[in-house]
Amino acid sequence: MAKIVIVGGGVAGLSAGIYAQLNGHHAVVCEQHTVAGGNLTGWQRGEYHIDNCIHWLTGTNPATDTYRMWEELGALSKDVPIHQGESLYTCERDGKTLTLWRDLDRFERDMLELSPEDAPTIRSFIKTVRDVQGYVGIGGETHDQKNNPLQTLAMLPRLLKHYRMSTKALAERFHHPLLRDFMTQFIGTEFSSFALVVITATFCGDNGGIPQGGSCAMAKRMTKRLEQLGGELLLGKEVLLVQHENGEAKAVCFADGSSIEADYVIIAADPSMAYRKLLELPMPRALEKEYSRADMHRFSSYHCALSCDAAELPFHGDFVFKIPQEYRERMGTSHLVVREFSHEAEYAPSGKNVLQTMTLCDEKTAKQFIGLRKDREAYREKKRQIARDVQEIITKKFPALLGKLKALDVWTPATYRRYTGAEIGSWMSFILPATHLPKKMDNRAHGLRNVIFATQWMRAPGGLPLAAAEGKRAIETVQKLG
Repeated sequence: MAKIVIVGGGVAGLSAGIYAQLNGHHAVVCEQHTVAGGNLTGWQRGEYHIDNCIHWLTGTNPATDTYRMWEELGALSKDVPIHQGESLYTCERDGKTLTLWRDLDRFERDMLELSPEDAPTIRSFIKTVRDVQGYVGIGGETHDQKNNPLQTLAMLPRLLKHYRMSTKALAERFHHPLLRDFMTQFIGTEFSSFALVVITATFCGDNGGIPQGGSCAMAKRMTKRLEQLGGELLLGKEVLLVQHENGEAKAVCFADGSSIEADYVIIAADPSMAYRKLLELPMPRALEKEYSRADMHRFSSYHCALSCDAAELPFHGDFVFKIPQEYRERMGTSHLVVREFSHEAEYAPSGKNVLQTMTLCDEKTAKQFIGLRKDREAYREKKRQIARDVQEIITKKFPALLGKLKALDVWTPATYRRYTGAEIGSWMSFILPATHLPKKMDNRAHGLRNVIFATQWMRAPGGLPLAAAEGKRAIETVQKLG
């Protein structure tokens, strides 16, 4: 039995700890904050709960391998109700709307009715979505059917087409302006269009629901699973250094002056920060190349949460719309994504709801937020400006909400940087561009025999399922090293 010290108590770190225990090792998970979960978190603002993470969770369909992984981790079970929303998002342009319904046939009919001239492109897109569902094992009317080998072979040309296209290129294949907006405004213009295919296939295959209680409840279930298996969770333990000599880690040293010896050290954190600060070593060339590639850049976002009268809510799920021209330069976007949380009655007092906005931003903008935080008053004023702009934009779009919105909180890439340690406040890893085949990076630390990475940064584009899978892979690496 090996003693494995895990740096970081997010999803990847908790996963590594749980799989370590399941494989006969002893795991000590070290988390700098007072709760585990990393980005899988939320917080209270008065009577309101703000959910930071789960917009939809891949792996909520029991027919999938990902669901079985979540079961092993204690994150999901037959006792955890799953909210399968009727729609994922609605996009609006010039008074017309298009909704990504969970009913894929309905979604296809709506697109065809909106733009008959785009029928060949629409049918091709939907066919590829069904291909992916069958490949994953969530196909058919019952969402539990899997392709046979011949079906898998036949779908490859369609998958290859989307693999080679960006979402922007996919959008340009449509004639109708709302369809063009729809294909880009949820995840941006630079992702491979295959990412949008997978999102659609996942949600419409009952594999992208929301576990009851959201992010915090899921993090607590994973924490409980770790501790029930005998793993240790040390909270309030900020790691300053992984002490190593002669190519081997010896101990993990903390900000409070204490340290823990380890047979293996697993780092569940952004490698760009870990190599520089914790290991004091250069990144391996292959990983450094991923960080420096122009088409693999990182992204983050800023958000605003507001309270709202539930009875006045003019939409359900996520709503995406164009914002007035005068706000675009200051907001850094032409569209706003607004999300409501009526599926969680405990998030707001009776008769109220929580609205959240999300604005994606590139590396340059993320770094500007992080730099601005050094001037605390300027940073607070920036957040106040975001709250004012968001309220004005929403009430101009929905006049019935005038005077019925109240800002609860604003958080930015600087918040994510402070809380998770990710260099630019990323909550996923790299954008997955067209023509880039997702691959697993080597999870061994360069030059150190017994240091392993368990992090979403080992596989673009990251996210909760890949973070959890990388925690599992880290323990498989330990087993191989023996």
